[in-house]
Amino acid sequence: MGFPRGRRRLVLAVAVLLAVAAVAVVVHRVLAPAEVSTPAHGAYPAAPRPAAGVIGRLPVAPLIVDGTLRVYAAHRQVYADRPVDGRYRTTPYWSYRRWPAELTGVVASGSIVVSRWSDGRLVALDASTGRVRWRADGPKPTESRAVARRTGAAVVWDPRGLHLTDLTDGRTVVVVSGDAEARGVEVNGGQQLWRVDLPGRCRSDVGTTDGGQLIGLDRCAGPATVEFRDAATGAVRERWRPPVGSEELVVTPLGCRTGWSDCQALRTAGPGDEAGRGWLVGAGEPVAASALDPAGATVVGEQAVVVLDGVAVGRSVRTGAELWRRADLGVARVLAAQPGRVHLLTEANDLVTLDPVTGTQLSRFPLEVGRDGTRWLPGAVGAEGGYVAVERLRRPVDPAGDDRRYYLTAEAVVLAAT
Repeated sequence: MGFPRGRRRLVLAVAVLLAVAAVAVVVHRVLAPAEVSTPAHGAYPAAPRPAAGVIGRLPVAPLIVDGTLRVYAAHRQVYADRPVDGRYRTTPYWSYRRWPAELTGVVASGSIVVSRWSDGRLVALDASTGRVRWRADGPKPTESRAVARRTGAAVVWDPRGLHLTDLTDGRTVVVVSGDAEARGVEVNGGQQLWRVDLPGRCRSDVGTTDGGQLIGLDRCAGPATVEFRDAATGAVRERWRPPVGSEELVVTPLGCRTGWSDCQALRTAGPGDEAGRGWLVGAGEPVAASALDPAGATVVGEQAVVVLDGVAVGRSVRTGAELWRRADLGVARVLAAQPGRVHLLTEANDLVTLDPVTGTQLSRFPLEVGRDGTRWLPGAVGAEGGYVAVERLRRPVDPAGDDRRYYLTAEAVVLAAT
């Protein structure tokens, strides 16, 4: 005997409703906005002091944090591993994920890691534990047409619209901007200090100064103008154009602490113009610094360093007086700089580190790991805490190629201690 027809229909309807409810629960669990924080286990590592040389190779670009951790960016995840001088990437020390937002930028100040997401959310993590310190709202990032490469270098070494700067009262501010607005958030506690409206894509951020200002390039009305905005209040303090130049401007920050944050100087040029001009930035209008005029010049403290005709030269950035010169390095170029160090890369891919004050060689070694060789070209570079990390690109470089064609190997980043 079976169920009567009416009862069968009722049972079938209930079964369908239960199935639909089960599917809805699964879909909600899978697709609903969520975050997953996996805090650190084990003791916070001490900062090591490795000997100068190549440490290892990594598949993704590391952000060196607090001299102890390497922090990485994935599509929807920011995570760290240890030790900082480990030869390979290891199991995450901590991890933080969000869904469905995408990670668009990461910066670090001391032991605080600030991440920015595609929905505009800012999430600050404690580097020692991986736990959330604060959350804040911000503007959605400006959409970028840049190719998202697998190393994540653009997210941790060049996070557009996400910059740090130190105020005179000792506070550190993270400045976050989009097309329509910018905000300043105090790093330690996550308090919003200010919010301002922006005119749109005709204005873009360039970086921040080491004196607490946001540098913007305004093309909205008339000739392109450099704008200096107070990072403590959001107010524009200075609008400036170089006295000689084209109607358009290309502005490149120099002497930055990391990425385009806490920069000491600028170099301005017209589009396609290699004969630019260098400027020191401070409280008022930028001050001309001829030692920074040549392409490839950088500034470290009070010294400008450049390679001209195969000779590395150090000059006073304020007077232009020559301090030292090195003609024994061969064909080379300035690769990166950090406090107390300037890094040059030779034609044979030797990494040479000099004292910017005296020109004394601190270390020199080939950027070679395993059997990879040195027949590669450098891509993005990160320098922090005495370490240098370099993307290795396959010769000849094909910017339109996929990642396997673009990079030398699957572990494309070489990490070195200097």
